Amino acid sequence: METLWYALVSVMMAVYVALDGFDFGAGIVHQFVAKTDEERRTVLNAIGPIWDGNEVWLLAAGGILFFAFPRVYATGFSGFYLPLMMVLWLLILRGTSIEFRSHVEGPLWRSFWDGVFTFASSLMAVVLGAALGNVIRGVPVNQAGYFVGPLFTNFLPGAHPGVLDWYTVLTGLFATAVLAGHGALYLVWKTTGAVQERSRKLATKAWIIAIVLGVLVTLATADIHPGFYGRLISRPWTWVLVLLVIGSLPLIFRQLQRGQELAAFLASAAFIVAMLAGAAVAMYPNMLVSTINPSYSLTAFNAAAGQTGLKAGIVWWPIGMLLAAGYFTYIFRTTRGKVVLDPEGHGY
Repeated sequence: METLWYALVSVMMAVYVALDGFDFGAGIVHQFVAKTDEERRTVLNAIGPIWDGNEVWLLAAGGILFFAFPRVYATGFSGFYLPLMMVLWLLILRGTSIEFRSHVEGPLWRSFWDGVFTFASSLMAVVLGAALGNVIRGVPVNQAGYFVGPLFTNFLPGAHPGVLDWYTVLTGLFATAVLAGHGALYLVWKTTGAVQERSRKLATKAWIIAIVLGVLVTLATADIHPGFYGRLISRPWTWVLVLLVIGSLPLIFRQLQRGQELAAFLASAAFIVAMLAGAAVAMYPNMLVSTINPSYSLTAFNAAAGQTGLKAGIVWWPIGMLLAAGYFTYIFRTTRGKVVLDPEGHGY
């Protein structure tokens, strides 16, 4: 039962990053691919109907983590208090910038919120990548099962690292490049004209940078966490994830070159989900690895809730997921096709 809930939490987090990731990516690139007010409104209208729904997956994943692994939730949220407050404010700033931008027609007002949107989206991508880096590298969980994580210390991994060091910054930059490419591919799929062409060119550049940074992250991970890849390839079925990560990258470029816009975007989403799923498999059963003493680590077994609760939750989880899947199917079907701006200026 613990293994099943570990898998469900991992899947929900991966789905969140793939879905909200293209929102972040659109925010990262929108000032580069959209030069006029009309073009920037096009970008915002591409994500406008779905961005807030995508963020529900973050709340759902956090709720499931609290329900299934309360010790991990308590330890992580107390140790990462400052970064989580940063995440909260960045999400508020993103939502505010999207909703407030077009309330006033002044160029200064709209330029300010465009800048806020880019800043918050870019920093959120870095924070997500750094969070993954912290999980892989480990945190200073003590014997009592808690830790205090300063934002940074000497930027070197060790027994008592900060949230930011050279490794987590590298993973943050890698995540930013991946999400920028993911968002640009989404804009290629949903827009036309100059925005689409600029997005196409930027997507290619972003994914080339992501591949270079990905190689560096792979080498750094092998040094920081020596057993990481050994556990990943020791299970034959996980080779599917490895092949999906490797195979999705050339597919992105091939489908983009062929004009298969949706296929390229789906290949990007497959890369993100497979990469995060692979990371979860390589970490299993660890959820928060202790850099002080491996025996202090929180795992899916010593941090799980009681069996009665886990068994009851498995009955209700599919119902919630079916409702969420139905909602997203409805939203994507009603907003299918290319973005067309309202001639009277309504909308984002």
